[in-house]
Amino acid sequence: MIKLETAYKGLREFKNLTGRPQQTPGAHFSRVTPEKSPAPKELCWSGDLARAMGITEEHKSSWLSLLSGNQESYNPAPIATRYGGHQFGHWAGQLGDGRAMTLGLYEGLEVQLKGAGLTPYSRGADGKAVLRSSLREYICSEAMYNLGVPTTRALCLVETGEQVLRDMFYDGNAAYEKGAICTRVAPSFLRFGHYQIHAANHELEELTELVNFTIDNYFPGMSIAQMFKEVVRRSAFLMSEWMRVGFVHGVMNTDNLSMLGLTIDYGPYGWLDRFDPNWTPNTTDFRERRYRFINQVSIAYWNLAQLKEALQAVCLESLDEALDQYPEYFHSFYQESVAKKLGLKTCSREFIDELFDLKYELQADMTLFYRTLMSVMEGKDISWQDAFYKSLSDADLRRINTWVTKWQREQKLQRIDPMIAFGIMNEVNPAFIPRNYIVQMVLDDLEKGDETSLRNLEKAIANPYELNEFTRPFLVKAPDWSTSRPGCSTLSCSS
Repeated sequence: MIKLETAYKGLREFKNLTGRPQQTPGAHFSRVTPEKSPAPKELCWSGDLARAMGITEEHKSSWLSLLSGNQESYNPAPIATRYGGHQFGHWAGQLGDGRAMTLGLYEGLEVQLKGAGLTPYSRGADGKAVLRSSLREYICSEAMYNLGVPTTRALCLVETGEQVLRDMFYDGNAAYEKGAICTRVAPSFLRFGHYQIHAANHELEELTELVNFTIDNYFPGMSIAQMFKEVVRRSAFLMSEWMRVGFVHGVMNTDNLSMLGLTIDYGPYGWLDRFDPNWTPNTTDFRERRYRFINQVSIAYWNLAQLKEALQAVCLESLDEALDQYPEYFHSFYQESVAKKLGLKTCSREFIDELFDLKYELQADMTLFYRTLMSVMEGKDISWQDAFYKSLSDADLRRINTWVTKWQREQKLQRIDPMIAFGIMNEVNPAFIPRNYIVQMVLDDLEKGDETSLRNLEKAIANPYELNEFTRPFLVKAPDWSTSRPGCSTLSCSS
């Protein structure tokens, strides 16, 4: 028997459930029951995470039964939490875990099923998830972990054996897709929206209880102001890490930002292939582009301001000073990050801006550009055209070479050992990222019953900084067809 501890112990449960989606005023969570999977099939299992959690091969079958929703009974009872949020800048009221269920704590980590059925917070949905979105979440969360980006993780992915109806682009073309459950793991899934819902509804006792719970469990010994300052710092660091690897979250609503500074909720995300700071993969955001790559930094600040307003309702000390430190935190983290990507000790904003313009105007591949710089350091013959999508003219090549000369001069001025610089660059410039088109090709193969490409992808994300037989084939520009294929350049919140 797998022994889980109760999550959110001491917080308020809503008990007047009707068995259908509803408002749950004055509560932090509601108890729920996962729906059983008719024909569960293990598709992915993170052996790395399982070992870290102390889960042995001997107990794997018991875990798979639990994680497919097929337990006869649950102790403790699973829960779904209540939260609110600003969606695309507008207050949306109560949202909550619409298809996520926390089973409990194991080795201090919250274990959560995504796609296991209805909760009081499912609104008009069915609480299920499809393989398309579940595989994307599994792959990206494990890839981000191995890239060194703060993130929730994924332990397991199972197909449920059920067909789930989804309208991928909300255009009236609904179709049945394979159902799936992704098991997510994190120290906590607390979001900004958990605090906002209580402040918005003037539930100050409940807000105070949640804040005290958060401090006791995740920020021990801190005041509310100190906790908020740490949330600001972690959020700034997270944004610098997204910038480092070219990640676009796609839906940075306040309910999708973590109190612990983790990447959370992998929905319509994407990776910068062609360096376009105004790009977003989310079709819902195509007109406003609120959550485009370059805007993520300022959106995190805006979201923190909303969290500040919620916490201020139960904090006598002003939180303005902590919020005001966000720009300084971010620029410090970001400049350090760019310096490492270039093998430098320090990097001026002017130098960063010049590089930014070059990558944008010549359409650099975010990943290949830095790996090509590493090849330059090794003295290898390189073709800059292989790292750019624009057809490079002689003037473009002169511009690139002029910048490279400046970069090499800067390394000499900073007296950096080339071997040390290369080692630093190799730690922050991935050879592999799970670009959307790669995951889409895996999904295409799975539809044909072929898991070979999935197994190769799992091996690639395990060592994304290493050039090996699994990562090397993808160290190329994204193919032309990926710019127009649904699931590659365009995604939605449908999942």
